Amino acid sequence: VLAAQTTRLLKDPKARGLALEFGTRWLHIRELRRNREKNEKLFPTFNDELREALFEESVRFFQHLFREGRPMDELLTADYVFANGALAKHYGIPGLTGPEWHKVEGARKFGRGGVLGLGGVLAQESGASRPRPVLRGNWVVDTLLGEKLPKPPANVPQLPQEEGGQELTVRELTASHTRLPECATCHVRIDPFGFALEP
Repeated sequence: VLAAQTTRLLKDPKARGLALEFGTRWLHIRELRRNREKNEKLFPTFNDELREALFEESVRFFQHLFREGRPMDELLTADYVFANGALAKHYGIPGLTGPEWHKVEGARKFGRGGVLGLGGVLAQESGASRPRPVLRGNWVVDTLLGEKLPKPPANVPQLPQEEGGQELTVRELTASHTRLPECATCHVRIDPFGFALEP
């Protein structure tokens, strides 16, 4: 009886609320549509239409998992995305235009699929002017693995928002933190995840 009632409830249109509230809060993207922090000169396409599409993609992904009873490993291994024309253009997926939403198979060849390929997650866990591998790595450790790392020491300087001027890459700038013993313990844990999510 419980299984039958659960199936019935998941087929109800109101089940979208579960995908919206659980999925977007768990991934820390509930406020993505209000994200106005991106550098408009560097990211001119990060507009209201794209923010809305990135958010909606996540909701539709969780709806699909819940309604179709998909296995848990699809959170990471899904080789599909949900996209409309605006999101397809952003992802470089050809042949999809207009406002209608479609399930698009073969997403891995576009660097997408699963929660690690959701554009909303990657946008939310990055800086205003460049990707932030430390933020993304910390998100993986905290959100997906459920580990709580200590806060960084107060006297550690922040990495500059932009790479320009120092002739150092983000990886080289981040590596400078790992030379400090008080920072190395956490960076060794989070940096590999963060760099794996870089374009």
